[in-house]
Amino acid sequence: MTTVTAGALVPVTIRARRPLQVVVAGGFLALVVVAAVCAPLLAPHAPDAVDLSASLAGTTSQHPLGTDASGQDLLSRVLYGARSSLLAPLALLALAAVLGVTMGTVAAWRGGWVDTLLSRVTDVMYAFPGLLFVVLVIAVFGDGLTTSILALGLAYAPTIARYTRSVALAERSQPYIDAYRVQGMSGARICVRHLVPNLSGALIGYLVVLFGEGLMSLATLSYLGFGAGSPSIDWGLMVQEGQDAVVQGALLPALVPGTAIAAVVVAFNIVGVRVSDRLGHGR
Repeated sequence: MTTVTAGALVPVTIRARRPLQVVVAGGFLALVVVAAVCAPLLAPHAPDAVDLSASLAGTTSQHPLGTDASGQDLLSRVLYGARSSLLAPLALLALAAVLGVTMGTVAAWRGGWVDTLLSRVTDVMYAFPGLLFVVLVIAVFGDGLTTSILALGLAYAPTIARYTRSVALAERSQPYIDAYRVQGMSGARICVRHLVPNLSGALIGYLVVLFGEGLMSLATLSYLGFGAGSPSIDWGLMVQEGQDAVVQGALLPALVPGTAIAAVVVAFNIVGVRVSDRLGHGR
């Protein structure tokens, strides 16, 4: 916002402050990323080191967050588990974005029967609950983290396609599109070089919002036994492995990774909404 000081014609620019929760959430996510990258340096123990004498130990100087039933240090496992827990959603969103952005852009650009056909395809995919669709894919191709990423990428593609179509339709009506067409530029070239890049702000903001949902979905699949499996270190798998200890009164094996999942998902939602507002509206 620009104002004029009294008795002068000097414009003064006032920058809106970022909300405190956005700063806190962004700082927390930065720490999580740094912790994941520097896990070998920060982890006090090897993530797969078994010490049965320390089984289900509470918080101690040697194990700040306690241990699981096998005596493995929870802090070390959470730090190492952050790697797959953050990279896997990134991979599934990359796949979903390639498919969804392509479908949405083609539907918005071509219109007519192409738009109708692609819309019906997304409607059919929407008819199946996301988790059911993913389980069906896993039942056909087998479980594992790679299959989960592919299945969730296909499940998220229609959502991204619909969003892309809506913003591409508005962008397609801009005068510069007609100017490029008058110059004889092909539709494919206009979309790749101009239309999609101009949509990148809104799309990136939307994908950041979806990142937390993707992380939660992958953690859910790992918890159900369809995603990452032992000896992999994954937050969702850690919750599944730690649930038996809850019956014995040991809450930390399930609580620590569960809290990490919840905190990261909430932080990504907060930051994602802010990024979407900033990039989507160009403020």
